[in-house]
Amino acid sequence: MPPITPPLHASRFSRWLLPIATSVVLAACGGGGGGGASFPLINVPPAGGNPTAPGVNQGKSGPKALVVEIDGLTHAALREAMAQKKVPALQSLQLAPAWTGGTDGALSDQPTTDGPGWATLLTGTWVPRHAVRGDTPDQRIDTKLAPSVFAFAKQKKEAGYLTASVTANALYPNLLAAETGTVDTAVDCAGADACVTAKTSQLIDAGYDLLVAQYGAPAAAAANGLRSDAYQRAITDTSAAVGQLLARIAQRTANDAKEDWLVILTTGHGLDAFGGVTSLKGIDTRTVFIASNKTLAALPGIGAQAPADNTLFKLAAATDIAPTVLRHLGALPPAEAYNFNGQALQTATAIHNLAARTSTDRSSIELSWTFSGDLGSPVKVLRDGKPIATLPAGATTFSDPVKAASDGLYAFQYTVVAAEATVSISAQIAYVKVGLLNLYALDTLPPVDVNATSTLAPWASDADGGSLVADDNFQPPYRVQALRVDSRVTNASGMAGYRLLQTRDVTADPKVNAFTIGFWLHTDATCSQGVSNGASVIANKNYDTGTNAGIAIGLFSKCEIRFNTGTGSVRGEISGRHFLSAGQWTYVAMVVDKAGKNMNGYVFDPVKGTQTGSVALSSALVAALGGLGKGIGLNEDGTGLYYQRWASASPRGAMDFNDFAIWNRALTAEELTSIFTSGQPLSALAP
Repeated sequence: MPPITPPLHASRFSRWLLPIATSVVLAACGGGGGGGASFPLINVPPAGGNPTAPGVNQGKSGPKALVVEIDGLTHAALREAMAQKKVPALQSLQLAPAWTGGTDGALSDQPTTDGPGWATLLTGTWVPRHAVRGDTPDQRIDTKLAPSVFAFAKQKKEAGYLTASVTANALYPNLLAAETGTVDTAVDCAGADACVTAKTSQLIDAGYDLLVAQYGAPAAAAANGLRSDAYQRAITDTSAAVGQLLARIAQRTANDAKEDWLVILTTGHGLDAFGGVTSLKGIDTRTVFIASNKTLAALPGIGAQAPADNTLFKLAAATDIAPTVLRHLGALPPAEAYNFNGQALQTATAIHNLAARTSTDRSSIELSWTFSGDLGSPVKVLRDGKPIATLPAGATTFSDPVKAASDGLYAFQYTVVAAEATVSISAQIAYVKVGLLNLYALDTLPPVDVNATSTLAPWASDADGGSLVADDNFQPPYRVQALRVDSRVTNASGMAGYRLLQTRDVTADPKVNAFTIGFWLHTDATCSQGVSNGASVIANKNYDTGTNAGIAIGLFSKCEIRFNTGTGSVRGEISGRHFLSAGQWTYVAMVVDKAGKNMNGYVFDPVKGTQTGSVALSSALVAALGGLGKGIGLNEDGTGLYYQRWASASPRGAMDFNDFAIWNRALTAEELTSIFTSGQPLSALAP
């Protein structure tokens, strides 16, 4: 699983939004709302002409679809016009508020402007899939864009299956570029809404199976204000034009009862209070609508006013339109190939608010969603088209642990399926490999990290390299040796002890949200180094005082173990809770949760039992965990000269260590207990 690489950028003018190349591209046609030379198709009827005459329809029978996108028509304006009976041709449609713009702060976050809105309509996806971030050629991250609704419809591979796009917005024809053979006819009406009506009418009459038509008059009129006469007139005129298309469809249905039409009206984005288009998203600009000639079981809020708060996102989304159309056409892909960020609205079950977030330890992706409707079926989760989990009916969360060879940025496509409802989401994780980072079995010299990601050696190259001693904690067939670090063996400068240097210093690395240091510890028969001044078992700090920045585990009077952190001015410490049995092998663990700002100390003693304690860490303490940044001393501090400085107060002596390990996650009490009680080395347990 290689990390994702930054997307390639195509030529500024080579492609734009929707990857569509047409087999027939028509020039602009004249008419109201814009100029352009007349380019008649076949016997183009005048705008407002008679609908298809009774008789035999041209083209094939079966399911067909018309999607009409009306720039500048808000849900509130259409709802009001319908309530006042100003748009009689649309009165029979079921109107519901919906939303667009993706999720703020997530990968799907996209502007509420023309380009992204049109992309979402025709691909059923948000920006991670359709790749359009704005309305100019440089606001994109192509080259591989999501397949269009036309592409999926064409996969039916039926002879004579015809698709068409008729647009008034001058931006949209420039967005049809790279998807070969999916649109049979594309008409650029160059701003002329009358042309849209005439050409779409003719294509309906000619038997086309999937048509997408786009009007622009309300958007132009909105500049005069949403209560202006010009805007109200544009709404009624555009509604009457759509009515002509509906009349032709009605005649075709009368001619052939098997010709089953789905009609959906929508808009690409909302407008602000002044009728303007803005990328500064608010509830008004995110509110769109879905109006249909059919009852859609999963379409909530029919006839309702659009919410003025975030409950809007419990409704249908603009991404639901494409899969709804494709389900009607019998062209919806199976779950294994499903990449739509919306769902078909014909289903009895609806999945809402599908979200993906990275876990706090950056090792897994956590999915969540909500349901409405029938919840009686198991929930299936797929990753990149492959099933990874089947959950109980009604389940609303799933955590997917990421398994990768190394840290990096990884991207996935998740699909959640419940009954007939299917929704996908793009997810991305800045992955940090979590697990056992360093492990020293300590049965040979020099010590070797089984993961080869750290070194453990005497502080001074001319100091004694330590020795191996018998360890009766692990019985055959497991090894029976451990490392004795004797601070009485020094170099000429008085430096003693061992030092661990990590490739990734978990104490200081900001990508590591938690860590655990665990090891077996054995003192002499009297715990002679356990004095009031303290001995340094391990530390990455100057341990002259526990207040200094860094971490330390100290050995004090009565064989007490203390777990310590400091900032340089204050300390966070667990004391009076943990005691060793002298001359016994004891398992010691420090667990630091940086994200949760907490430190836990564990001592598992064969005589005294399990002893635990915890302390809350301030942000300053967490920031100072890295100490001196010179490594972790064993039977020394982070300078290698602790006992030289405190020769009279902290006597030198031997400490025995075994299975010294560091994880970049917080081990649980259950995991640590299993290490202690297993009687096996970590190399056998591999936690």
